[in-house]
Amino acid sequence: METELANEPRTERTFVTIIYVLYFVGFFVAITALVGVIMAHVKRSDADAISETHLQYQIRTFWIGLLMAVLATLTAAIGIGLIIGLLFLVWVLVRCIKGVIRNSDDRAIEDPATWLW
Repeated sequence: METELANEPRTERTFVTIIYVLYFVGFFVAITALVGVIMAHVKRSDADAISETHLQYQIRTFWIGLLMAVLATLTAAIGIGLIIGLLFLVWVLVRCIKGVIRNSDDRAIEDPATWLW
């Protein structure tokens, strides 16, 4: 699959990188992550094959991350929220770093629908 995808032109490489950067900045200014997921949703249907895998991965990162953040907030009073919050932080960082590296190498995300990384 990767060899087939590698032959296509990368028209959205910079766009994908911008969304990853918006997710990183989202740790400090949360609205940027929301802007990033909106951009990913809008551009996904027009993207080349490799970029499409990244955009799907970014969309899932946002929505699963939002779920984890809500769970961390709801369970903060009983102490588990801190653990979930730390796991959320590491999970998002790993997914975004992996995505940036694969995007810069012109490689698709192997399983963009994964819940892990």
